[in-house]
Amino acid sequence: MTFLSDPQIWAALFTLTALEVVLGIDNVIFISIVSARLPEADASRARRLGLIGALAMRVLLLLSIVWLAQLKTPVFHLLGLDVSWRDVIFLGGGLFLLAKGTYEIHHTIEGEEDARDSGAKSFASVIAQIMVLDLVFSLDSIITAVGMTDNLPVMICAIIIAIAIMLGAANSVSAFIERHPTSKMLALCFLLLVGVALIADGLHFHIPRGYLYFAICFSILVESLNLWAKARRKTTKA
Repeated sequence: MTFLSDPQIWAALFTLTALEVVLGIDNVIFISIVSARLPEADASRARRLGLIGALAMRVLLLLSIVWLAQLKTPVFHLLGLDVSWRDVIFLGGGLFLLAKGTYEIHHTIEGEEDARDSGAKSFASVIAQIMVLDLVFSLDSIITAVGMTDNLPVMICAIIIAIAIMLGAANSVSAFIERHPTSKMLALCFLLLVGVALIADGLHFHIPRGYLYFAICFSILVESLNLWAKARRKTTKA
């Protein structure tokens, strides 16, 4: 009962949940874009599996905090940098996001926009890509959580609530992105931005996330105004 009646616990839970949702937005965007190539039934299943995988990854990392701390230990020296496994994961994830974002932009502009892959091989490939990025996004998320509180039950509850919110929003986000090509392009630019931030982290140059979130929120505001203006023009013509 003391646990439930402590206002500090509830404040930490609320704050951490909100932060986890914000940190998970890029995860949802990536899953939505990658799964869009699959038939709708498989795409919905891939989104669910991807987010459930993200939940499992985050909880496992939380339960392995000692191992997580060891990831920051330098394992080799390269070009004046002490490189740890965490740096390697962030560098690899950042490069993957840059490559994937660029490929998807090319496919959207130059390729067949309505073409959808099918088959078990395609589905397995999508799930594999999602799980790889889940690891990268989970590291960022858990490091933030550990920095905010040392209460393990609160961290696990916050992550479960945040993933549940993302599960509920994933299909809507995916449908919105597919319905509006300019929003999809903006989402891909967000992924490129996150990729650059991860590479910077891997090179020991931390970009304060507040700058990224401001840029993303401002772009979303401008895009919302554009979509609103477009809807108004359609209504006027009708």
